[in-house]
Amino acid sequence: MSLNWESHIYQTDFLVGVIFIIAALITLLFPPRKINSFYGYRTRRSMQSQDRWEFAQKYSSIKILIGGIALTLFAYLGLLINLREGIEVIVGILAAVISIGIPIYLTEKAIKNKFKVEKDS
Repeated sequence: MSLNWESHIYQTDFLVGVIFIIAALITLLFPPRKINSFYGYRTRRSMQSQDRWEFAQKYSSIKILIGGIALTLFAYLGLLINLREGIEVIVGILAAVISIGIPIYLTEKAIKNKFKVEKDS
């Protein structure tokens, strides 16, 4: 069995996975200290306070790192399977979108759970 080095799944997801890993490592090693609109995990919820900001930077970086590793490993599947080009492109892009969508969802959920505003009874 020969490996399909021209697979769009492999090429797309390996490259995107490596970019996610590098970005996550940079933000883990050099997290943005202050809330800003340029660098870091920036959402309305994460920018509401400095505590939320600091939590979101670390939490999202870890989740994006895991997503990048998973996507890079998934890319190797593209070497082993042989699909039509259009299907490969769709699968590759879909996997990349999922690998960033899940960390965003998990981070937003974690911020919401950690920083609940308790209602007075």
